[in-house]
Amino acid sequence: MARFIFTSESVSEGHPDKVCDYISDSILDACLEHDASSRVACETLCKSDTVVIAGEITTNAKLDYDRIVRQAVKEIGYTDQSEPFCDTTLKLIPIMTKQSSQISQGVTATTPATSPRLSSRPSTALKPTRRRSPSTFARSSAPARLGSGGTTS
Repeated sequence: MARFIFTSESVSEGHPDKVCDYISDSILDACLEHDASSRVACETLCKSDTVVIAGEITTNAKLDYDRIVRQAVKEIGYTDQSEPFCDTTLKLIPIMTKQSSQISQGVTATTPATSPRLSSRPSTALKPTRRRSPSTFARSSAPARLGSGGTTS
């Protein structure tokens, strides 16, 4: 029987992972606001003063990536020009294409019952906590909650 190590991670507000998720979500929201049939696969990477957005998007929406990214960063609160990461001074590198024909064919050919659910994860909550989250997640996020007066479960 193979052995493996299972780990969990939790990040708090302002962490680059949260910033990246917020930017990607803002791009998705902009697509869906103008075209409910949009197909969006967008990833974001932030490092120092640079934001990279990459992925495949097929939509009828006219997207201004620069405006969307800067607005998202501003909403999060990174507006101090004396800091390296700021909404008005960041560098944006967009690497976006239309959805590939292979992925489009796979998504179009599937029915709702059999289509891949690429944006969801299976639950690992075998023994969920009071917060209805897996116990490993509850333990890994406890330091952030305790620092804000929260509880560990």
